[in-house]
Formats: sequence, C-alpha cells, structure tokens
Amino acid sequence: MSLLLDDVTLTYPDGDGRLTALDAVGLSVPAGSLTAVVGPSGSGKSSLLAVAATLVTPDRGRVLVDGVDTSALDPAGRAALRLGRVGIVFQQPNLLPSLTAVEQLLVMAHMAGRGVGDAHGRAMELLEAVGLGGQAGRRPHQLSGGQRQRVNIARALMNEPAVLLVDEPTSALDHERGAAVLDLLAALTRERGTATVLVTHDEAHLHLADTVVTVRDGRVSAGCRAA
Repeated sequence: MSLLLDDVTLTYPDGDGRLTALDAVGLSVPAGSLTAVVGPSGSGKSSLLAVAATLVTPDRGRVLVDGVDTSALDPAGRAALRLGRVGIVFQQPNLLPSLTAVEQLLVMAHMAGRGVGDAHGRAMELLEAVGLGGQAGRRPHQLSGGQRQRVNIARALMNEPAVLLVDEPTSALDHERGAAVLDLLAALTRERGTATVLVTHDEAHLHLADTVVTVRDGRVSAGCRAA
C-alpha cells in the first residue's frame, strides 16, 4: 500500500476554539491506482492533500508513504521524503519562466542529488511520455496552458515518486484540454505504478478513477469503485 491515512484528524485555531478540517479520516491508495476526491468547496479536500504530502502534520493519526510512517520523521526527514517519494501537481503549474521544459525537470533531479547524465535521459523520456518530446527546449511562455500542465506532471514524476498528489489540474483548462490531462494522469498512474490522489471538480471524468471518495465537513466517505 503506497499511501495510507489512518484515523487522521486535523484542526486549526478558530477564535477561542479549534476548527476541524479533517475528522478521523481513513484513506488507502494502492500502488498503480487512482483515487479521485470530490466534495464542495471548504469540505477539507485541500487539507487532505496537504496532510498526505506531509506539508501539514495532523493532530492525531498516521500517514504512511510507501511504508514509511511519517510521524516518526523530523522536518528534514519529511522534506527528504517529499522530494524522493512524493510528486505534487499543483493547480497552477508554477514553472520557472527562465527555464526550458527539460530544465524544469532537471532542477528536481539536481535537488535530489541525481547525476546530470542519467537525469537528462529520464527527463526526455518523461517529456516524451506526456507528449512533449518535441517541446523540450521551449520556455513556459512558448507553451499552451495544457502543455504547461503536462510539464508540471512530468516534473512531479521526475524523482520516481511512490505517491502522486494532484490538485485540480484542469481548473484553468478548457474541456478538451482538461480531458486530455486527466486521461494522461490515469495512464501514467498505471504505467508508473504510483498511488495517485486526484482532487477534482470535473465529475464528468470520474470513470477514469479506480475509486471515488467524497469529502464533506472534514469526513471522507467510504471509497466506491468508479462506474
């Protein structure tokens, strides 16, 4: 099991009390599967992703990433785990404007201490996988919105993560480009064997997921198989 949230509760200060963002959440995502997370705005979806990414430490419960209990790690250990075992695809690509598509990926490898030669080959292979092999030398302003999001996905996969966390990747795309990005994520999940969690508002494409869970008032429904 590549991602496991076990009885996770997260609260935030709220005046004189605490606001519960996640309430005894349990979620398990096997390797090679895609779990879609849906729910109304403010329901706790973003908090779930932040906890799964080890960006936020819950008040109670455990988060296991690729078998590692993250509660046993100090901040430096969690940062190292994120760099090596967790890929994050943000809602906005946030690409570095001065770097080419391939350089966006090489930065990730450099941060992880990987050799430049091997990293360049992997970066090119990933850009080919997302349909951008011919765009490796282009900078963000030379790419369409859909292409930038594909670079974002390739970048998240650069260090061979066990877990891939994706936050509303189609929010800035039209229907056709959004559908293509979701198709790509589903295919890469199976090909790369990642445990993928996709927060999405696009319920028209939930059939691509292996499991769909709903977050409401900080609680996660029992996962169901997508139709």
